[in-house]
Amino acid sequence: MKKKNLTFFIIVFILIVGFSLYHFNNTLYGNDKESIVKVIKSIEGYDDKPIEILEIKDFNNVRVVGFLFDGKPSYIEFNKNSMGNYKWRSIEVRNDETLSSFFPILPNNIRQKLMFVSSYGNKVAKIQVDVNGQIVEQKFPPNNASVTWVDLPQSNKSDYTFRNYKFFNEEGNLLQDLRD
Repeated sequence: MKKKNLTFFIIVFILIVGFSLYHFNNTLYGNDKESIVKVIKSIEGYDDKPIEILEIKDFNNVRVVGFLFDGKPSYIEFNKNSMGNYKWRSIEVRNDETLSSFFPILPNNIRQKLMFVSSYGNKVAKIQVDVNGQIVEQKFPPNNASVTWVDLPQSNKSDYTFRNYKFFNEEGNLLQDLRD
C-alpha cells in the first residue's frame, strides 16, 4: 500500500512540476524590447502589422512603452510581478492621429505624467492645453516618430481635466483649436 501511495505522489509531483515549467516557459513577459514585441503580437488584433518600439520607460513596478503599430501612435503598460517579470495590463492604438496623448497609471509616489507618441507624419511642433486651470506647453519634433513625457501640474485633486487643446506647426501657426 505504501509503495502505491509513493508512486501516486511521485506522479502528481512530476505533473505539477511539468505543468509549472510549461506554463512558465510559455508565458510572455515585457522584459526587453524583443519580448515586448512578442507580447504585442500575441494580443488578438495586433498580430499582423509592423511594430516599432520608440521608448521603454520604467516607473518602479510599472513599465510604459511607446510604440508605433502599423505607423500609428500606441502604448502598452506592464506591471512587474513578484518574480520580476513584466506582465501587460493595458494597450491602446490611436488610428486617425499622428500625435496622441496617453495617460498611463503610474505608482502613487511618482508625479503624474502625460505621454505623447508621435508618428512620422506628425506636423504638430507645439501643443498648449489647460490642465486643471494651468496652461501646459510642450514642443515636439515634427515629422519624427517620438515619445515625449510631460509632467502634469501638482494638484490636490485625484483627477485631471484637460481643456482647450491648441496645436501649432513649426512656424507657430495654429493648426487646430479644440474647446470644451
